[in-house]
Amino acid sequence: MKVSVSMYSLASTIKEEQWGIIDFLDYAREIGLDGVELLDFYWTDKEREIPEVNHYLEQHGLIVSAYDVSNDFVKSDAEERKAEIQKVIDAIYTAKDLGTNIVRTFCGDVKQGETFKDGEKWIVEGLREAAKVAEKEEVYLAVENHGLLAGKSEQVAKMIKEVNSPYVTSTFDTGNFLLVHEEPEDAFDRLKSSISHVHFKDFREKEVGEQLTGFKSVKGVELIGVVPGDGQVNLQKIVQGLKDNGYQDFLSIEYEGFDDAKEANKEAVSRLRDLIGKV
Repeated sequence: MKVSVSMYSLASTIKEEQWGIIDFLDYAREIGLDGVELLDFYWTDKEREIPEVNHYLEQHGLIVSAYDVSNDFVKSDAEERKAEIQKVIDAIYTAKDLGTNIVRTFCGDVKQGETFKDGEKWIVEGLREAAKVAEKEEVYLAVENHGLLAGKSEQVAKMIKEVNSPYVTSTFDTGNFLLVHEEPEDAFDRLKSSISHVHFKDFREKEVGEQLTGFKSVKGVELIGVVPGDGQVNLQKIVQGLKDNGYQDFLSIEYEGFDDAKEANKEAVSRLRDLIGKV
């Protein structure tokens, strides 16, 4: 298994130090990553930057582990849904330009006036349309467990089954299951045959009196992002399960805590390499 870091893991540093993608790649090289996960909203001029990024990757022996698209299929307006499908299709071609066959894909969430039933229908329809292009281009749409409509493993598994495409798979986010009060190990057992990408993430519960604003779970429990290993997820069991299941691809760190992001991700990489070496 190979180690990657999502550019989103450095969100605070990117904002504070005005990093561009090349700055992130410099950091990735310094901490000895195998790959990097890039996101659609970090481009300033995509057409100009893609050749620069590819040149840097080739020069320094890095590869793109996944390309993330920030889509939302849950739109009551048909034209807006069509635009979201096109966003995913565009991401497929961008992923290919960057040399990766993984597009981390979202589903979306219900807004005021929308129903869960409608939302589920629109997600499946959107994924099916995008999958037509994904199949042709041999790029995986790796659906992340995220939000209320796709937060639980059974929801993700159901969508993957209904879309019924070998190129619609799972981005298994180890931490996000805690937000819907599902044990990540149980989720792994349900999704293990569908995983094509992994987000290596961890959370802990907010302590009484702590002056931090975390992520609210569906039951109102506030969770704080931590360096993987310092929280509630049994990461060793999941990494062992991935190995036992023959997974040989990327484990991509996604840190969402409040410590210095550069130091936190560097520590996370060290811990993950140790963990991979032990299983």
